[in-house]
Amino acid sequence: MIASARMYSVTPSVGALWRQLLEGVAKLAGHTIEVLDWPAPLPIAELWDKPDKAAVFMCGLPFSLASPRPEPVAVPVPMMPRSGGQPIYWSEFIVRADSAFHHLSETFGHRIAFTTPESQSGYAAALHYLMQTANDRPLYREIVAPCISPYGALVAVTEGLAEVAPIDSWAFALLQRHAPDLASQVRTVARTEPMPLPLLVASPGHDKQLAEAFLAANDDPALKPVMEALLIERFLKPQVESYAILERLLKSAQDCWRQHPLAEITDPAFTLERDAVNP
Repeated sequence: MIASARMYSVTPSVGALWRQLLEGVAKLAGHTIEVLDWPAPLPIAELWDKPDKAAVFMCGLPFSLASPRPEPVAVPVPMMPRSGGQPIYWSEFIVRADSAFHHLSETFGHRIAFTTPESQSGYAAALHYLMQTANDRPLYREIVAPCISPYGALVAVTEGLAEVAPIDSWAFALLQRHAPDLASQVRTVARTEPMPLPLLVASPGHDKQLAEAFLAANDDPALKPVMEALLIERFLKPQVESYAILERLLKSAQDCWRQHPLAEITDPAFTLERDAVNP
């Protein structure tokens, strides 16, 4: 059976911490698992499709859309003040720290970087947030090529490939903790509403002992410092019904942006076919 924290292995050192945590939790459950790094640009959807998942991080949006749906194992509660002790996160719209932008609206007419079309925090959340400013003119000059990960989106902004990007707030917090020189090169100009955090999932028929081990991990003296380094307060049992909102919000955003132009130039990965407008 395999485990992977590809979604939140934001640097090699953070990936090593995740390996330590996942192997430690498996040991608590009396299991041995293979931890896969599965680094970008390997397609993350292929990781989610593997038939031998024991604990693999999956974005809530594809989880809500999946059929058949993988089995939920556990969800972390991130150590972020805005989380309020709940397994939630949001998107941070980031710009270069030395830019002239102080409000998201000031980035209109420039370039925006998304991660992938499968991403809630790096794509769908931004589509929904920007609906409030939709009109008959494109908001952005260009939607650039997929940046694959929050790290990639952040680097796209720091290297001047895009002026703004929405990224996962917990991934950003991990980068601020473990790659402060890089994270300090950007700042936030807007945040979306909190949504259910990505969860660890398993293939059907997984051993329930592993889920129980995640719930007990915070009480293990060997794992607690690793969890703190990963900004994890504790793990909870996922509330599956909470993810249904992500599918509904995506649909409303897609309906909006099929009627209104989001950008003058759109990378093919993010193209939404325009609907004909009835006279």
